[in-house]
Amino acid sequence: MTARVIFICHASTDAVRQSAFPADEPLDSIGKREAAALAGSVPHADQIRSSPELRARQTARVLGLNAAVEPALRDCDYGSWSGQNFDDISAKEPDAVAAWLRDPAAAPHGGESLRAFMQRVATWLAGELSQHRRSIVVTHAAVIRAAIIHAIEATPQSFWRIDVAPLSCTLLSGSESRWNLVSSGCSMSDDKHK
Repeated sequence: MTARVIFICHASTDAVRQSAFPADEPLDSIGKREAAALAGSVPHADQIRSSPELRARQTARVLGLNAAVEPALRDCDYGSWSGQNFDDISAKEPDAVAAWLRDPAAAPHGGESLRAFMQRVATWLAGELSQHRRSIVVTHAAVIRAAIIHAIEATPQSFWRIDVAPLSCTLLSGSESRWNLVSSGCSMSDDKHK
């Protein structure tokens, strides 16, 4: 039997457009409009989950999905950097940002390290392997990056080498004790997800 997880990245927000560390912000008007246009193309699933943040829950709702909240799939906790522009933080705390980008165990913002964050996502994925169902998860680009890294057994430093666009889909397929990356960066209307 096979487990399948279709990750849908939440629609755009002001933080996404301004290269800011996310807070619990809502979708912007463009994100709402783009998600509404895709509502009819969402594939069937046995279960639908959403991260607890507003932007993911709103995306699920606009897509017409009745998603249960899954706390393990919440965005990374960026601590004191939440809601602030990346360039501003880089100018104020260049050494801290450099350490954070270089070392997955670093958490200079006082929040969650990327290593701890990636382990949280990997633990959730491990629990899904035995479920033999198709799941849709509406979540964050960072969660999807962490899932890809886990699936392909990439190094934690690979986190910064993966781009995940708003409303893109990533499909993982798993059986026995491993996950495989089937596709990433696809639209919901792609035949691989149906």
